[in-house]
Amino acid sequence: MELHLVDATYELFRAHFAPRPAVLGRDGVVLSGVAGLVEQLLFLLREEGATHVGCATDRVIASFRNELFAGYKTDAGMPPELLSQFPIAEQAIEALGLALWPMVEFEADDAIATAVARFAQDAEVERILVCTPDKDLAQCVRGERVVLWDRRRRIIYDEAGVRAKWGVAPASIPDWLALVGDAADGYPGLPGWGAKSAALVLSRFGSIEAIPADPAAWSLPVRGAGALAATLRDRLAEVLLYRTLARLRNDAPIPQIAPAELRWAGTPRAAWQAFCSEFGLDRLRSRPHRWSAA
Repeated sequence: MELHLVDATYELFRAHFAPRPAVLGRDGVVLSGVAGLVEQLLFLLREEGATHVGCATDRVIASFRNELFAGYKTDAGMPPELLSQFPIAEQAIEALGLALWPMVEFEADDAIATAVARFAQDAEVERILVCTPDKDLAQCVRGERVVLWDRRRRIIYDEAGVRAKWGVAPASIPDWLALVGDAADGYPGLPGWGAKSAALVLSRFGSIEAIPADPAAWSLPVRGAGALAATLRDRLAEVLLYRTLARLRNDAPIPQIAPAELRWAGTPRAAWQAFCSEFGLDRLRSRPHRWSAA
């Protein structure tokens, strides 16, 4: 079997901000994100043949990482019409009959990383497709068995693809992010360290700790190597904290023990139609192509 692990928060954001007419639900409530998420999930099931699916969401934006670093991302500045769709999106996923992993202390990415760690070695699993273009999740890639799938661009990144795209092995992605920073997550990285210099150094040494303190030992054509080495030495504790933020956890609370538990058995008609009626999404009432026997 193949497992499709969906970053549903990403799909919700993408759909909400898509340049197309807004989808309005009951009482004129904006539900563009929810409707787009549903359409993407149904396309995944219908056109792309997904059979075993897990959907991860951020029930709240804040996580344990906010306790580690005050500047980590929050829901500050998020449009209220988007924020209000989060719980509705989770109801939609469950009404479709799909496995839902709503994260509170952890993040959606941690849930996906946990599923990868739990199921990647299962003999029944032929391949795991992590459905997102998010570079944070590139650290989950393993050979050709666990891949990152950018569905919009129709690009699959296996381990070789990750190296070609970001310049480092999947295991070095957290180190790379720590050095260059991640504006979306709210940590700045180290001054002077850019994507190319960090990739060049990490492609040779693998981790931050393994980078020699003496830049002469790098034997790499890195511009300003002396200044970069000094910054790394002086701000080592800081960058290691950023790496902790970037590293995904594999102990998030997901209930499924075996990959077979992610099998989609179809959409329960009564539950789905009740959901559509409650939120005024009649346009989606007949969209599921397969109804469950239950």
